[in-house]
Amino acid sequence: MKKAIVTGANSFVGSAVVHELLAHDVEVFALVHEGRANRLSKSEHLHVTSFDVQEDASFGLPKDTYDACYHFAWVGGTNVSFRKDYGLQLKNAIWTADVVRMAAEAGCRKFVAAGSIMEREIADACHTQGCKPGMGYCYGVGKLAAHMIAQSQAAACDVEFIWALITNAYGVGERSTRMVNTTIRKCIAGESPQFTAGTQNYDFVYIDDVARAFYLLGEHGKPFHEYLIGSGTARPLKEFLLEMKQSIAPDLAFVFGDIPFTGTNLPLSAFDCSQTEQDTGFRANVSFAEGTLRTRDWMKRLEAEHV
Repeated sequence: MKKAIVTGANSFVGSAVVHELLAHDVEVFALVHEGRANRLSKSEHLHVTSFDVQEDASFGLPKDTYDACYHFAWVGGTNVSFRKDYGLQLKNAIWTADVVRMAAEAGCRKFVAAGSIMEREIADACHTQGCKPGMGYCYGVGKLAAHMIAQSQAAACDVEFIWALITNAYGVGERSTRMVNTTIRKCIAGESPQFTAGTQNYDFVYIDDVARAFYLLGEHGKPFHEYLIGSGTARPLKEFLLEMKQSIAPDLAFVFGDIPFTGTNLPLSAFDCSQTEQDTGFRANVSFAEGTLRTRDWMKRLEAEHV
């Protein structure tokens, strides 16, 4: 891979992928919202351009031969309130298909996008009698719709299509209020975090591993294939959380069962990463204990800087 376009390049996952591409001497055309590129390091191989997925009809780049377009621009991806906004999430699906068209017009031969394991949860929830999913599932609905609409658009535009389902990315650089971050913040403050019983199957994958997986998908992923990016060690959520406790807060009580679980419980087979490993050679390197420790230390440094 010599040239790649990255939308949402200043996002948590997008910026990590940019850094990974640059580490492999790929020339990167980073499309960022309102020119914000604070997560990106300067490089002679990095070109930053403003791009608004909601407004722009093209990338604003010269037509050329780009090996891949990585798509991470997604409005309301980490904001809990926005994840519940079904109108916004469905618009994201349309915008994703628009980006496929833009990629084809710019000269991209491959489109690689970030989906979510929630797509599989949505499919399961839709066919489970009596299931009462929360409004946060609207995010997964948007991802599932984007997956199908963009795949159809890619076929029509003669662009190779690769869709990556991320289990749960976390790590240094993420500032959201999602579970890993919220739990670590409570541990730093000395508060006992509360959870469901934690019997549902889960997986987490550290951001450095996620970025490496996307690079390998751009290099080796097969056209019109779906790949799972995960740790390869999926198991009940409680086991992950106890691993975190042992790593960052061994003396703090983790309370299980105080919060009801209203979602669906995917089988462990839904987290199988063997296809990704077979086609790309990807295997996650960072354990959950190590990843949460790195994230905890980073958060503590941030707090110290703002004292």
